[in-house]
Amino acid sequence: MTAADVGTLRVERTVQASPEAVFDAWTNPEVLRRWWATERSWATPVAEVDLREGGGYTLTMKPPAADPHTVRGTYRVIERPRRLVYTWAWEEADGRLGPESTVTVEFIPDGARTRVVLVHEGLLSAESAGGHEHGWGGVLTSLERLFNDNHDNEMEDSDG
Repeated sequence: MTAADVGTLRVERTVQASPEAVFDAWTNPEVLRRWWATERSWATPVAEVDLREGGGYTLTMKPPAADPHTVRGTYRVIERPRRLVYTWAWEEADGRLGPESTVTVEFIPDGARTRVVLVHEGLLSAESAGGHEHGWGGVLTSLERLFNDNHDNEMEDSDG
């Protein structure tokens, strides 16, 4: 990351599932509660989604023995199963929202897999960009694990 692009972060991962399945995992509250966390030991006690342009979402990640991290935003673009664009703002301790940025997630078919391309724009500092880079890396690892575990379970089920 250079000084010129400090406000923009790009992260990519390939997931063992169709774009429809990955899009739905990203937008279905029940499924989000199973994977939306930076670390494997964290929980997702809150996943609220009003999936419509202008609708909002609230996601909370909870580390063990620590305060939760809650993010809220508004959906700007919903193009199932190809793309989501939404605002992103962390909730402060007093309930107010911090600075707003924008997240764009593309779900690109790659054979039987999906390439997830996430661009987070409008980050205010190198520290913020670094923290978000770490966080998105963990979240995308959790997403990969969700589908890899499901794929492994399906394989075990079909073998038996």
